[in-house]
Amino acid sequence: MIFAAGVLIILALIFGPSLWVKFVMKKHSSEKPEIPGTGGELAAHLIERFSLRGVTVEVTELGDHYDPTEKKVRLLREHYESKSLTAIAIAAHEVGHAIQDQQGDKRLATRTKMIPIVNSVARLSAIIISLSPVIGIITRHPMPFSLLLLLGLSGFIARMLIHAVTLPIEFDASFSKALPLLREGKYISQSNEKAVSQILKAASLTYVSAALADILNLGRWIVILSRR
Repeated sequence: MIFAAGVLIILALIFGPSLWVKFVMKKHSSEKPEIPGTGGELAAHLIERFSLRGVTVEVTELGDHYDPTEKKVRLLREHYESKSLTAIAIAAHEVGHAIQDQQGDKRLATRTKMIPIVNSVARLSAIIISLSPVIGIITRHPMPFSLLLLLGLSGFIARMLIHAVTLPIEFDASFSKALPLLREGKYISQSNEKAVSQILKAASLTYVSAALADILNLGRWIVILSRR
């Protein structure tokens, strides 16, 4: 009984944030006739208003994000073309990252440099983990297997590190950039502020569920390693 309750709590912690984010985004995705422009139009307007040199906005199928290397605010089509609260909040959030970039935010610069390294380490660790049982069987010695697993865990640790760096950047883009500019620029009515704040919180928490999943995977492999 206690074990089952523990499993349910762990599952809730891992999948809860992701489900909540999807619920919030869907809840506020209906069109609002009173909103003067789409998410894409708002992003383009904000880029011009804040004189974000070289920054453009475009449609993507790879998820809403700002690419600091190519200086592009990328929005999913449903956010680029929609006049919903979700669309304008997400657009403002991604422009918030462009503002961070323009201001020389060291955290964003650090994350940008870390990403290709973390991706390489993660790919290498996945290969190592997949090969470690085979090598352990071939060598019939626990040391290579344990060593390979330790090396494999580096991928999980690297991803957790990037999540730790990312979360403060996301909250800054939402609540120090997007929400104030939407409020002060009167792009949203006072009655919609609470909903927009909720959407921006959800946008910031998209990385939390991924971080929790990585923590679970790390714990699972540590248990496997400790049994060798």
